[in-house]
Amino acid sequence: MKVVCVGGGPAGLYLAILLKRQDPAHDVTVHERDPEGSTYGWGVTYWRGLLDRLRAHDPETAGAIEEHSVRWSDGVAHVRDLTTRHHGDEGFGIGRHRLLDLLAGRARALGVRLEYESEVTHPPAGADLVVAADGVHSALRTSAAHDFGTRVTTGRNPYIWLGTSKVFDAFTFAFTETEHGWIWAYGYGYGSDRSTCVVECSPETLTGLGLDRADPAEGLALLGKLFAGVLEGHPLTARPGASWQTFRTLTNRAWHHGNLVLLGDAAHTTHYSIGAGTTLALEDAMCLAGALRAHAGLPQALAAYERRRRAALLSAQSAARYSAQWYENLPRYIDLPPHRMFALLGQRHSPLLPYVPPQLYYGLDRAAGRLEALRRLKRWLGPRAARALHARSTAHRD
Repeated sequence: MKVVCVGGGPAGLYLAILLKRQDPAHDVTVHERDPEGSTYGWGVTYWRGLLDRLRAHDPETAGAIEEHSVRWSDGVAHVRDLTTRHHGDEGFGIGRHRLLDLLAGRARALGVRLEYESEVTHPPAGADLVVAADGVHSALRTSAAHDFGTRVTTGRNPYIWLGTSKVFDAFTFAFTETEHGWIWAYGYGYGSDRSTCVVECSPETLTGLGLDRADPAEGLALLGKLFAGVLEGHPLTARPGASWQTFRTLTNRAWHHGNLVLLGDAAHTTHYSIGAGTTLALEDAMCLAGALRAHAGLPQALAAYERRRRAALLSAQSAARYSAQWYENLPRYIDLPPHRMFALLGQRHSPLLPYVPPQLYYGLDRAAGRLEALRRLKRWLGPRAARALHARSTAHRD
């Protein structure tokens, strides 16, 4: 099969890797419009579950990604001058540049052709399969917009994606109160000397602080002062052209048309606050490769891919929607005691939380947690108690 993949991000590169592993005879080319080594991001996050799935599909790629990742297992929230820390699941961070470099190297080693500074805006002739993995602004999808039924919903809060030389030892949330409202940051390490720092606030806070009209240096300096407590003297940095923007949630009525199929952000986006964009893109690639392996006919394979991924995405899309709304309604939660606020921050994906008073929800969640702990204890004790009773009865008979 001749495959043309447009977009050299994680989704496109990993699909190329999987297809060549499935059948080295596949002719796979990846076209990327930007020069090799350039990327718009800082670091990306993922969790152990993704690493396990990567290992099942290609152990070599999984091993390289894990080797170059940093990890954490705590979450920290700073609210005014108070701090609370919770232990949680193991998370990982890796630089986007490093991730792309590892994927590109693996793809080349398997015989994939990588064409950089090669912009493709319309499906090329002669390919059996054309994959649009060229992001939220996909030119390929746009060229056939009426066939895909693309819909974009713009969020409320502005945000900006920054970096810092401060290395966070946990996934860090920092909430700062200003005379114009709250502004907050999400920070996580992705290397030995670098972290990502995403800053968000309400539109009113942005304009009140003058961040919407400040030049880049002034804006970074002001943000550095607002988050001085967590940055500990380290500066914030921005990529050239970085600016405040609002998140665009993108959906499509259809994910494939003829031999053209959408992958990753070209097919769907989920709010950055759940940290799942790269994971979902890689899982798209796994699913599409599996469908192409399982179905002899291309229409059947593409239909199976779309059906499975749509179903799999429902929970993530719901979580992302409620997560974004939690931050948009931050004043509802911010004055709770920090440990309670942080607990509800962890519950922000819940569809019930917006409709239940926060203090009541916290109490109900704690009670449910205690009940579940008792259930787990009973399940754990059950077999042991039975064995103990059996041992005593046997000893009595003896």
